[in-house]
Amino acid sequence: MNFNINKKNSLSPVFSARKIKSVDRLLLLVHAGGRCEFDGCNKYLLEHHLTLTEDVFGEMAHIVAFRPAGPRGGESPLPSNINAMNNLMLLCPLCHKLIDNHPEDYPRKVLEEYKTLHERRIRYVTDLGPDRKTTVLILKAPIDGQTVAISFDQVVDAVAPRYPSSREGTIIDLTSITDHGPEFTRVAKSTIEERLRRFFEPGGEGRKAEHISVFALGPIPLLVFLGRQLTNKISSDVYQRHRDNEKWMWEKNGTPVNYLLKRRRVGVKNKVALVISLSGKIPLEALPGPVRRENTIYELTLYRITPSPTFLRLRGDLERFRVAYLEALGEILQRHGLLNSIDLFPAVPASAAVLCGREMLPKVHPRLRIFDYDKSKNGFHFVLEV
Repeated sequence: MNFNINKKNSLSPVFSARKIKSVDRLLLLVHAGGRCEFDGCNKYLLEHHLTLTEDVFGEMAHIVAFRPAGPRGGESPLPSNINAMNNLMLLCPLCHKLIDNHPEDYPRKVLEEYKTLHERRIRYVTDLGPDRKTTVLILKAPIDGQTVAISFDQVVDAVAPRYPSSREGTIIDLTSITDHGPEFTRVAKSTIEERLRRFFEPGGEGRKAEHISVFALGPIPLLVFLGRQLTNKISSDVYQRHRDNEKWMWEKNGTPVNYLLKRRRVGVKNKVALVISLSGKIPLEALPGPVRRENTIYELTLYRITPSPTFLRLRGDLERFRVAYLEALGEILQRHGLLNSIDLFPAVPASAAVLCGREMLPKVHPRLRIFDYDKSKNGFHFVLEV
């Protein structure tokens, strides 16, 4: 059923013979959240998509038609009231035409399920209180010349049952930096520092936030640097993009992974390297010569699992990494005493790289000298220190 607006700005049906009560029209609009209830459509129907004019652009569709010869009109038992809200769906014109022109593909049971699931989701979302609000922080940088876009819909799916405090979020965009040598790292560090300074200054989004959701993709050293700039005074979650499905949502089921710290080489006491082999195995031959010859080398890796780029599937796996990483730093300090710095060689997912920086305690942990793998040289080179 179409909606018209009369001169008094009240809703009136195009076909008055259907006699849908005003309360049922209102209830349907509210229960549907003003969106098309066809599964997968979800189009917003209270605003014109081009002019942004506010109006009612949806149609009231009968699940069981008000005429026996109409779509699904012969299905029994008939609703006690054809025009009641429980027999109506709010649909966009295209979806309304689809279900009525092809009733054999969209029987009553299917449409009732669409309606129930949609309205249940709207009720769930509107039940979320202010304590579920999160401020979204996005860092995007080119990796091997490629940049991955992070859409708002992906963010919404990932943070549920939280919800973003704004559609825009705070974006640190490093894609416009054209120099990809040492100058890239310098400019990128400066950009991250300045953007986060404004983020956490009085009146900034970070200062007002009670929770932060971090979505970051970029070179591993810069992700560690980003994590180091984040304050641990505000609760935050870091999300991971999964390569197989390109989504950011944590899986709900799976086999948990555990981590193992090993000492690979005994060297000079005050020179320590920490190799983190998670996304791939790092051979000692890939480390710089002085490190191989002089440093005591530790390796944090997966327990009884071959390192792989796709191992990180569960939120709990990232939390277990956080604990294992802090325990590794604690054991190193216990064995080696006060250190000025630790050489860090990470082969880790992006989210784990952020944690490597975020979990550092300024008055406890030494600085990290971060190395990155250079394919052209088949080995690691120093990039930055945090």
